[in-house]
Amino acid sequence: MERVSPVEPHAHLRRVPVQQRSADRLARILDACAELLDECGYEELTTRAVAERAGVPIGSVHRFFGNKRALVDALALRNLDAYAERITGRLGGVRPGDWRGALDVVLDEYLAMKRTVAGFALVDFGVQIPVGAPPDGANHQVADLLLELLSGHLRRAADPGLRRVMLVSVETADALLQLAFRVSPTGDEGVIRETRELLRAYLARILD
Repeated sequence: MERVSPVEPHAHLRRVPVQQRSADRLARILDACAELLDECGYEELTTRAVAERAGVPIGSVHRFFGNKRALVDALALRNLDAYAERITGRLGGVRPGDWRGALDVVLDEYLAMKRTVAGFALVDFGVQIPVGAPPDGANHQVADLLLELLSGHLRRAADPGLRRVMLVSVETADALLQLAFRVSPTGDEGVIRETRELLRAYLARILD
């Protein structure tokens, strides 16, 4: 399976790490940010607290990030790249042209990240501040990512029509899965099941 082009991981960095030691330090900073988002939320998050949790000087955080919003934006991009990795890793086991199997991979990996990845419940693929606010452009990024990942697998041209289908699917899934996790902290299985069926019915009209 060809590796999908990653999202730009350094878009929100003041300085791009060159040495492995700096890259490792950046990873610790983002890990600490994710943990603290789960513990205290965005409003109480501070760059000083992130530095303390990561075990680095506060200057190291500021060397990479101008403020906490840039830090959280970078975490969102890392989440998106991790999502691409997870989907790519599983698509090899799905028969080419099997869009239902591909849909299950896309939904299942999102749900797995939602339930297990630190900070993901709040940040997702775009900063949802205040909580629940639609992240600017994040769903367009996800749609473009899925278009790149799935068009070849589905044996469909990555044209504007398929991109529109991906965007409608992503926006629909985003709204309904937000509902599922408002109903239950682990995601209401009934709402998730209905989301899957709704997407299958919509995509069958186009992809069958």
